[in-house]
Amino acid sequence: MNLPNKLTLGRIFLVPFIIVFLVVGEKVPNYTAGAIFLAAVLTDWLDGRIARNTRQVTALGKLLDPIADKLLISTALIALVQVGRAPAWMVVLIVGRELAITGLRTVAASQSIIIHASDFGKYKMLAEVAAVTFLILDWPPQWDFIVASSLGFLCLWVAVVLSIASGIDYFFRFWKVIDLSR
Repeated sequence: MNLPNKLTLGRIFLVPFIIVFLVVGEKVPNYTAGAIFLAAVLTDWLDGRIARNTRQVTALGKLLDPIADKLLISTALIALVQVGRAPAWMVVLIVGRELAITGLRTVAASQSIIIHASDFGKYKMLAEVAAVTFLILDWPPQWDFIVASSLGFLCLWVAVVLSIASGIDYFFRFWKVIDLSR
């Protein structure tokens, strides 16, 4: 097993620790869960960079990397709902989109078709990472005398909009290349 795949497995391994520290850990802000989440995000960036630069892209990596990404973001968002920092309906939209796109990718892969992530999807992931990070850290701090949304909540709105837009984009690209008679 090569280093990029080990990093991807490391990201999957970190997910339960994020949840434990977020749900039963410190109160707001939660620096331990935030640090573990950012370390996991760093492995995502690092495994892709190493795999591409050293030509270590593998079938296992192509399978595990998107699963690790979805697991990381989805479980963190679900835990944020549990601790009252993210609205459930927004998380359901994001996680539902992820499941739907995974289903479409599976159908496309069964026909040996690869539908690559669009720029929408990349921006969506950045918005999700920012939202989760700021929601975990509860940054910037809120004061009772100032009525304003947290930066995490604003990033979550951006992630929801980009999730919907990228889902629609992916769906249309899927219908252009797929043969439903097969």
